[in-house]
Amino acid sequence: MYAIVKTGGKQFKAAKDDVLIVEKLEGEPGTAVELAEVLMLVDGDKTTLGSPYIKGAVVRGEIVRQGKSKKIEAFNYKPKKNERKRWGHRQPQTHVRILEVQVGN
Repeated sequence: MYAIVKTGGKQFKAAKDDVLIVEKLEGEPGTAVELAEVLMLVDGDKTTLGSPYIKGAVVRGEIVRQGKSKKIEAFNYKPKKNERKRWGHRQPQTHVRILEVQVGN
């Protein structure tokens, strides 16, 4: 059984014991997390679609670690103007271990 959940403006496939790397969620490692925006549930041959979410369905997990993604580097250059600008960005992210996919009643 797995679910498609929405968090941080992105969609993820979540099954039991998976580790998802999502946009930063508040909490320390070991903190319980509930992802309530479940878009789709698949249990064997049975598929349930939400409109937009499935009422009562919840994906529970715990935060494994907080971290940052790889650095994205950018560079601006304007010829003949001696203008060069270089910068980087590391997006904060959270690693979440999925403990349970609970179907709503």
